[in-house]
Amino acid sequence: MTSSAPHLHQASTRTDLVDWGVQPDALEGASHSTGKLVHKGPNNQPESGIWVCTPGRWRLSIPRDELCHFVAGRATYRSDVGEVIEVSTGTVVMFPAGWTGECTVHESMRNVYMLA
Repeated sequence: MTSSAPHLHQASTRTDLVDWGVQPDALEGASHSTGKLVHKGPNNQPESGIWVCTPGRWRLSIPRDELCHFVAGRATYRSDVGEVIEVSTGTVVMFPAGWTGECTVHESMRNVYMLA
């Protein structure tokens, strides 16, 4: 049965994640991603889920507004204009559509995200 309010329990500790492969555009290391979708709307808008990523560094381009709540791990996001965003457990970041830069995962991280 489809829920009128898509949801997942235990988002910060779930282990039934799907292999999403190696992070593209690697600059250092081979970050590997797993995740679980909560919801995908028409044309994938909106999309929400859980994303887990192992250490490494890669180029990043955010296609749509994306809200991320980091529930584990540690990473650094560096925008192409030089802004540095340090994230750790409990950090919430709103990346606007078109944000570009690099992500360096220092400790495997997990976030709950929503792409608008």
